Amino acid sequence: MPFNQPTRKIIILNEHFHRTEQMKIKLTKILLLFLFFGCNKHVSLDMNKELIAVDNAFSALSKEKGMNYAFLAYVAEDGVMLSPNRMPIVGKTKIKALFQNNDSETEFTWEPRYADVSKSGELGYTYGTYQIKTEGTIQKGTYVSIWKKDIKGNWKFVLDSGNDGLGNQ
Repeated sequence: MPFNQPTRKIIILNEHFHRTEQMKIKLTKILLLFLFFGCNKHVSLDMNKELIAVDNAFSALSKEKGMNYAFLAYVAEDGVMLSPNRMPIVGKTKIKALFQNNDSETEFTWEPRYADVSKSGELGYTYGTYQIKTEGTIQKGTYVSIWKKDIKGNWKFVLDSGNDGLGNQ
């Protein structure tokens, strides 16, 4: 039995309404996914900037109070330092023993060029260039630091390594 004209319009309107509602639901899901992943990316970028700021503060502290003071302030309890022609120096206590020499005649600074932080926000790395100024000499090189947040939420380096080779001036 064919539908009369008003009934047919109601059926068409109901179908249109149903399709419109389905489209709204799909668009809402897409928008939520976009917001979730889009915001997540911005958080990561903010965390990268935060880690670069921490590394810059580390360098500024080295310039202001000396590298010995700065390294001991930023190393994790289980931190590791890698140096050419040496076994790894493991733990803050052993690293402290390494930094006992007078550093008043040395200015050690660096500039992070890049940082990346894990999605969890607890682990990251920076790399960049450094320079060591001593009486009449400037030595340049590259470095990489791996960072981890401590239980208080402060970034501490868990691994630090540098390579000379960008030349002396």
